[in-house]
Amino acid sequence: MTNFKNFCAPALIHKALAAIIFVASGPVLAQSITMASTTSTEQSGLFGYLMPEFKKASGLDVKVVALGTGQALDMARRGDADVLFVHDQVAEEKFVADGWGVKRYPVMYNDFILIGPKADPVGTKGKEIVQALQKLSAANGNFISRGDKSGTHAAELRYWKLAGADAAKGSGYKECGCGMGPALNIAASSGAYVLADRGTWLNFKNRADLAILVEGDTKLFNQYGVMVVNPAKHPHVKAQDAQKFVDWVVSPAGQAAIAGYKIGGEQLFFPNAAQ
Repeated sequence: MTNFKNFCAPALIHKALAAIIFVASGPVLAQSITMASTTSTEQSGLFGYLMPEFKKASGLDVKVVALGTGQALDMARRGDADVLFVHDQVAEEKFVADGWGVKRYPVMYNDFILIGPKADPVGTKGKEIVQALQKLSAANGNFISRGDKSGTHAAELRYWKLAGADAAKGSGYKECGCGMGPALNIAASSGAYVLADRGTWLNFKNRADLAILVEGDTKLFNQYGVMVVNPAKHPHVKAQDAQKFVDWVVSPAGQAAIAGYKIGGEQLFFPNAAQ
């Protein structure tokens, strides 16, 4: 009997371990996807509101890695994400055209705003972002750029170019190489100007004497898109589960969830998948 027990115990232990490994590598891993997204969607608080709604609908968890849009696209090219949620339409369309993404879906929009000291020493206040940047360049005004290849940074560079000051932004121009929240913190502590997305600004608590100085320019429109990473490039990508998120976020339920996210009664993002 003793020999029989000695013979069976290792076999039983092996089977038990195999069963545990099977469970761990099966449904548990399949219940989550990785999303590469922007600091603006994360720091605005949107995902903290949105992802529990998606989990209720799908049972899937979403691990969000918040980066600048350029870094998020690079992460997806490496196959380190299953889905992208970003805001640089030109770069997104190239990402899909180059075969890295399956299809780009518009999902929502908000707008960029120029933030600066309430006293506005450079006199930027108004509706025209190009005129504001021209004044900042001429006055060598203190300006904090994210400098991180994010969607916000890409938009900022487009506006400097339109202002004819892309190569001469003034001696007060500084790049922080950081996310939207840290850039706003630096501007608040140094009395500088900064281009921000409205969502992060509304959720930003450390405003000091900063205020919105330029808003309402049609050039400041800020569109977001969502894409599944192409499994033909990276076979390990959880494309089916990622597509479930895309389908949900552009559906009436997902769009209603986006519209329902507000701070102080003010809506941060506006769904436009149907358009």
